[in-house]
Amino acid sequence: MKILLLTAITILAGLLMSRAAKPLSLPAVTAYIVAGILVGPFCLGQLGIPGVGFSSLEEVEGFTLISKVATGFIAFSIGNEFRLSALKKTGKAAAVIGVFQALVATLFVDISLIIVHFIFPDVISLPVAITLGAVAAATAPAATLMVVNQYKAKGEVTSLLLPIVALDDAVGLVIFAVSFGVAKSLTFGAVDVVSVIVEPIAEVIASLALGFVMGFLFNFLEKFFHSRSKRMALSIAFVLLTVAITDLKFTVGGVSFGFSNLLACMMLGTVFCNLCEVSEELMDRVDRWTAPLYIMFFALSGAELDFVVFGNAVIILIGIVYIISRSAGKYLGARWFSKACGCSHNVQKYLGITLFPQAGVALGMSITAQQLGADGTLIRNIILFSVLIYELVGPLMTKTALTAAGEIVPEGKRSSRGIKDQNSRRA
Repeated sequence: MKILLLTAITILAGLLMSRAAKPLSLPAVTAYIVAGILVGPFCLGQLGIPGVGFSSLEEVEGFTLISKVATGFIAFSIGNEFRLSALKKTGKAAAVIGVFQALVATLFVDISLIIVHFIFPDVISLPVAITLGAVAAATAPAATLMVVNQYKAKGEVTSLLLPIVALDDAVGLVIFAVSFGVAKSLTFGAVDVVSVIVEPIAEVIASLALGFVMGFLFNFLEKFFHSRSKRMALSIAFVLLTVAITDLKFTVGGVSFGFSNLLACMMLGTVFCNLCEVSEELMDRVDRWTAPLYIMFFALSGAELDFVVFGNAVIILIGIVYIISRSAGKYLGARWFSKACGCSHNVQKYLGITLFPQAGVALGMSITAQQLGADGTLIRNIILFSVLIYELVGPLMTKTALTAAGEIVPEGKRSSRGIKDQNSRRA
């Protein structure tokens, strides 16, 4: 009963906040996150009134399944951007920019924080600096996709943005595994080549292979159903099945690996959209079905944000250096390599700004980083601080950049109620 009540309250809070944020021209994503903060354990939850909000972080974590499922559907939608017809135009540029902007962001954060380490060795250790540099590569696909979908953004920047955001997950996994392996060797004095190189590569390959197989199976079964509702149900079932399988872990020949939820579901969407003739219609219907799920996902992200991190001067100092250096790396990396690929001035100027948002993948990496003990706890808190800033400001910056690039055009959209009222007056 309590789960249903919290679910209803969270969705309602997200909807009401998006309505309140509309006059301010804020993206719905930002409104959902703010709503989550309000009903979270660090705001209304502090009142201790049953049903008003989440009373503890443990209650928020009890909804982890919703976050996993939402991430799967988000990745499935991003996979739709990898149509071969579109990749023939943007594939090479997206691959080059996607890989190198992530590397530049990592390099910028590494250099900045290593300098801070040498100036203040008691404030930040070398393993912390190296690990945070690796986390910097990751971008939040969820917030980006929601902004693009909400404003129906179209153009050269958007067509490059979504594939690049998807590639970030694969690139980020490899960069993080290598850097974190080095950080562990500096902390504990041992280097494990298998965990540093082999396991992350195995995870990426296994995730893409899983999505590839599921995509073919999905396309095969889709042909046996003809009604739109049953095809939509089949789409939902396959995303849920893929998400469920990604929870499995394997050990083969001493190599332990699992699956990336994002990569597997992204490949599922990619294979399906290139094989099925009605894939666009199906994905559009699935997107409509997932609207409440996305509200829950972003609201839960807001509920998890702990404002206690603002009380620690060290976290704020390192967090500010991290945010500035990562943002500079993302912006300049995208600008330099989009120029090298011969992209338009708009792409060079605005693409990097749309890559600022950071959330789920980075938080997942920070949890892994807690293996470093006290250093890991510091990394976790710094990422929590940066995610709080990025989640609140990132979507708005993405919207602003796409609007400046001319890819978000105000349509003066009316509600269905307004259209009906207008039609009745005409009659």
